[in-house]
Amino acid sequence: MTTVATDIAALIAPLFEGTMPVGVRAWDGSTAGPVNAPSVVLRSPRALAHLAWAPGELGLARAYVAGDLDVDGDLAMGLSAVWEALRERPSRRRVGVATVTRGIGLLARHGALRRPQRPAGELVPRGRLHSRRRDAAVIHHHYDVSNTLYSLLLDENMAYSSGYWTSNGASYDVADAQRDKLDMICRKLGLGPGSHLLDVGCGWGALAVHAAREYGARVTGVTISAEQLAFATDRVATLGLSRLVDLRLCDYRDLSDGPYDAITAIEMGEHVGRGNYPAFATTLHRLLAPQGRLLIQQMSRGGAHPGGGPFIERYIAPDMHMRPVAETLAVLAAAGFEVRDVHAMREHYVHTVRAWQQQLDARWGEIVAAVGVTQARVWRLYLAGGALAFAENRMGLDQILAVKPTAAGGSGMPPTRAGWEPSTTRSRPRSDRVAQVH
Repeated sequence: MTTVATDIAALIAPLFEGTMPVGVRAWDGSTAGPVNAPSVVLRSPRALAHLAWAPGELGLARAYVAGDLDVDGDLAMGLSAVWEALRERPSRRRVGVATVTRGIGLLARHGALRRPQRPAGELVPRGRLHSRRRDAAVIHHHYDVSNTLYSLLLDENMAYSSGYWTSNGASYDVADAQRDKLDMICRKLGLGPGSHLLDVGCGWGALAVHAAREYGARVTGVTISAEQLAFATDRVATLGLSRLVDLRLCDYRDLSDGPYDAITAIEMGEHVGRGNYPAFATTLHRLLAPQGRLLIQQMSRGGAHPGGGPFIERYIAPDMHMRPVAETLAVLAAAGFEVRDVHAMREHYVHTVRAWQQQLDARWGEIVAAVGVTQARVWRLYLAGGALAFAENRMGLDQILAVKPTAAGGSGMPPTRAGWEPSTTRSRPRSDRVAQVH
């Protein structure tokens, strides 16, 4: 007897040489495909309609975000199974006219021909690419969704970038990894009392607070997210750091002060855009003092989807552009920087994202109450896919340390990397370190 699931299997199995990568369970209760693999659960005919009107990743994402499609079992395992099957599909042949005709017939039989409404939360940016207005709208879409959401997902410092995992001990967690990352950044930059750091894309102020409180540095932080600025400004005031930390709602292109002793851009360069990146590097070079150090922590990606893929480009970070790390190094060198160190940290992002996933699962009810079930499902899919992208080396992450040499070529850099790695003992009480700053 023909069922919804067997109908679907008969259509798509030939594309995988007759072997389905995942099982299928349809809204009529029917099943098809392997029983020892994750199953895609189609909760309504709209799931098929989403896939028909946007074949591939975007259609799958829309169906999942809308709640019309689920994965029975581990979501990451299901995504991995599908991607692996697509990569290894031996035929690589295009979908033929006969398959399209059968697909239309399947949609008609199950009432799925009508184009479904796109789920809430999908953004198609308007205006000139990377204009100030468009960039502000894109940043607002992702970072201003809810400070409550981020406070439920992130550590107490609200660090929304990869941590640096120096231990696999049972008591070591994402907050420790973020603190070790911030320590390493400050040490690479040689920060101390009297240093002036510019943090471009300062987020919720994690690095600004750490550099001021733990190293006595002055910090100027800029962001174009009003929600981030409000949170970070309040935290700086609460911690009594206002005399050291100056936070501004400001586009980096509007900065005209300086020079700074050090500059950071922690996972902000991905939002600059391919065409604007040379000017971005030139701006940072202009704002930096001779022998000043620049540290960029940035994701990298090659291939056909430098923005991360259709789902990321519509629901998470429209207009984002990632490039191979070699291209970034070339742009920095062309702007006048001397690149001194490249630190690959891809695996650290796997651990970080999985820690955020655990928080999402543990606090699911609170997150749904804060942002709604649709946005919560966006984040569940985003984190599951992100962890896989780093684990499977489809995306990378690097810390790039560069210096602005003097006219005579002096770098002022230490001869070795000694002292860059964060201490794992932390034998000295943090309160003692704070006292020394003040």
